[in-house]
Amino acid sequence: MATDVQVPTLGESITEGTLAQWLKKPGESVAADEPIASLETDKVSVEVPSPIAGVLTEHLVAEGATVAVGAPIARIDEKASAGATPAQAAASASTNPAGAGENPQLRGTEHAPEPATATAEASAGDDHITTLSPAVRRAVLEYHVDPSKIRGTGKDGRLTKDDVLAAAQGQTSAPEAKAPAAPAAPAAPAPQAKTPAVGGERREERVKMTRLRQTVARRLKEAQNTAAILTTFNDVDMTAVIEARARYKDLFEKKHGIRLGFMGFFVKACALAAKDVPAVNASIEGDEIVYRDYLDVSIAVSAPKGLVVPVIRNADRMSFAEIEKTIADFGKRAKEGTLGIEDMTGGTFTISNGGVFGSLLSTPIINPPQSAVLGMHRIEERPVVKDGQIVARPMMYLALSYDHRLIDGREAVTFLVRVKEAIEDPTRLLIDL
Repeated sequence: MATDVQVPTLGESITEGTLAQWLKKPGESVAADEPIASLETDKVSVEVPSPIAGVLTEHLVAEGATVAVGAPIARIDEKASAGATPAQAAASASTNPAGAGENPQLRGTEHAPEPATATAEASAGDDHITTLSPAVRRAVLEYHVDPSKIRGTGKDGRLTKDDVLAAAQGQTSAPEAKAPAAPAAPAAPAPQAKTPAVGGERREERVKMTRLRQTVARRLKEAQNTAAILTTFNDVDMTAVIEARARYKDLFEKKHGIRLGFMGFFVKACALAAKDVPAVNASIEGDEIVYRDYLDVSIAVSAPKGLVVPVIRNADRMSFAEIEKTIADFGKRAKEGTLGIEDMTGGTFTISNGGVFGSLLSTPIINPPQSAVLGMHRIEERPVVKDGQIVARPMMYLALSYDHRLIDGREAVTFLVRVKEAIEDPTRLLIDL
């Protein structure tokens, strides 16, 4: 009995996504709830689980296709034998009238019988390449490397583009090794192979923007078009925080099982400052201003497919340990691609730490409908005057971008000064000053 695998609910107001990658190919057995495909939405990547245990008999859409919530994308047979070839899956599908909706590109490739002269090794190579993402497949064809001989460093051992490039460089350094033949029948139409640029030759590559990148571009432009964005700057002496971390980091990790980082101090400092300047944590809705007695902080986190901003709920009521554990969990799940829509909605204020990438100074853009964002930057020793003496201190530039329609310059500067005071004297965080 065949069961259709449908696109799951992707979150509030999200009606479609892009099928980014097939994780299982026809003929492979799958367990109930085992991921068989990866979908990319406007905000996150979502894995599609199998509703039953059985054998994946066919793909109904190709990688890169746009699919609506509830649409069938694959078919699983509870009674089919594991290891069925794509040709057998296609033959089985031909007896099922529902197979008429199958994507014609896939019907001509993945479900085509293997040539009688093909060797087992070549067949295995073809199967392997069908599981690659479009970007990785393109790199494999371009650099003429054998994907079956490359160790993947991605999730669940999957190949990444960097893996292919590293293998290609190793192949170039060993000229006596013969490049393996290009796959005879890739799963999807592939661009013509390109040779490395030599003798001043120039080339271009066009890559379709991901849904996440398109959404980021649209929202950032909307922010510039709607809000009156202004940025104010200050610098902060990190000596006290660095000394506090050095003094208590071992005890903190031993008690809470997590390292004490800088972000916990800044989240607590922003929560304290927001009490004095509530407009920074407010937003404009129509002709009304919405003030909040809670602080949900969006933390910008780097993920393989771009920047994501999961939300620390009720950050103003959390301890240092709770904040650090939440941030560590977000970072881990961002790398794994397992953050959900619910993790990234509802923030009231954003903190972005460009310092981890080496940024000295920036003007961050607010994330609508929020009205402000704090930008942290790298720590570096700079000469400053203390008690009439020029001394070296670990300094960090802070930038607060804000919506001038709601927040006056006086309020923005006051907020940033409160953050600076709390970081330079962390005792204020304990006695609420």
